[in-house]
Amino acid sequence: MAAEQSVRTPVTASGDTRIHNIGYRSYDGPRLGRAYARLSLYSQSLRGSYGLGRSVKSKVLPMLLFVVMCVPAAIMVAVAVATKAKDLPVDYTRYAIVMQAVISLYVASQAPQSVSRDLRFKTVPLYFSRPIETADYVRAKFAALASALFILTAAPLLVLYVGALLAKLDFSDQTKGFAQGLVSVALLSLLFAGVGLVIASVTPRRGFGIAAVIAVLTISYGAVSTLQAIAEVQNSGDGIAWIGLFSPITLIDGVQSAFLGATSAFPGGVGPSNAEGVVYVLFSLGLIAASYALLVRRYKKVGL
Repeated sequence: MAAEQSVRTPVTASGDTRIHNIGYRSYDGPRLGRAYARLSLYSQSLRGSYGLGRSVKSKVLPMLLFVVMCVPAAIMVAVAVATKAKDLPVDYTRYAIVMQAVISLYVASQAPQSVSRDLRFKTVPLYFSRPIETADYVRAKFAALASALFILTAAPLLVLYVGALLAKLDFSDQTKGFAQGLVSVALLSLLFAGVGLVIASVTPRRGFGIAAVIAVLTISYGAVSTLQAIAEVQNSGDGIAWIGLFSPITLIDGVQSAFLGATSAFPGGVGPSNAEGVVYVLFSLGLIAASYALLVRRYKKVGL
């Protein structure tokens, strides 16, 4: 806070002249500490993931993708209610797999927005000049993007669930399926957030970050799907499950088909066994942990 002092000089022909001496004193108010700073950074980053608090232009793409995610669910519900169907057209655990292109586009657009600007304008060291530390910054950014992705992927499941209840479908079956879907998209959100942030943190250029995230997510899925199809044609069924370890979306598919009762999108519709599913879970959690560790290491270098 500035403490302004004025010194009156002798009167001149032109009138009184004032010399303003601006001094500063130390802040003596409450200090909220690292936890508050981390929460503030998380809140700001989460709001930024949907363009809140930013220009109208920044809101267009994330809000449009959110609508695109929810509209098919609303149409499915309307059809189920109108036709008095006995079940929903798509399982809760299947919806995110079907809409993976939209999810990948969202990650590609928002992961660079979350970290690239700080790198480009060299504001990261300013964060670390305060009580906040490298791990705090990474946790806040990681949690914010994962939360934004969870909102994006869980909202259409909620639409499906409410619609199913309105259509008077079996309550227990729908509740079980909805819970399984939430577990699936929670793991998907953590995994995609980690992968997206690691890639985006490599470059301060947002355009390069967007292109790199899209390339990694789409090329990995395309390559894995192609290799799995080849393995099925050559009757190498045992290799299909192991090939699925090398793409984020097939990792999620493998976990939910092994433990959440989901129908697998793998060739032949046969997902990993329970033993292979354990490997999928460990591989997914390991990839999330590795993403966090790489981000901490990256920002320790940037903050020097």
